[in-house]
Amino acid sequence: MSELTTIARPYAKAAFDFAVEKQALDQWVEMLTFAAAIAKNDEIADLISGSVTATRVAEIFNAIGGEQFDEFGQNLVKVMAENGRLVALPYVLVEFLELKKELEKQVDVDVISASELTEEQRTEISNKLEKRLERKVKLNCSVDETLLGGVIIRAGDLVIDNSARGRLNRLSEAMQS
Repeated sequence: MSELTTIARPYAKAAFDFAVEKQALDQWVEMLTFAAAIAKNDEIADLISGSVTATRVAEIFNAIGGEQFDEFGQNLVKVMAENGRLVALPYVLVEFLELKKELEKQVDVDVISASELTEEQRTEISNKLEKRLERKVKLNCSVDETLLGGVIIRAGDLVIDNSARGRLNRLSEAMQS
């Protein structure tokens, strides 16, 4: 898996730089999403790893993509086919989306709570995190009924444990010191 990520990174970066230059980020997200879906198809995966020539694989791939791919998207498919890298297309999409988030200064934040958060609570958490992280925040909220109360927030390497258990653990550590 990590090998495919390494392979995908330069293709994603090149596509991203081109998309930024042409102001076509959303169009490229659509093309790469469609291309990744094609690459994940079992029959296409067999074709990619089979003995069919790279030119023929690219032609079939682009024929399936049809109007979803513009000439530049078709060119990316051709180049990746020539280098035997079409299998990495789903990873190209992931890397491309990460670059897009970085450009847009957006971060995905996981919020785990003991009970369903109200819209007001979500807004308050989002606003405070946007100020702290200096980025747009996209909340992914979930409920963990094993929490006694409070929330656990994860944004990349940052973890804020404001659960009842986390607070009790910190209080216990402070009393033992």
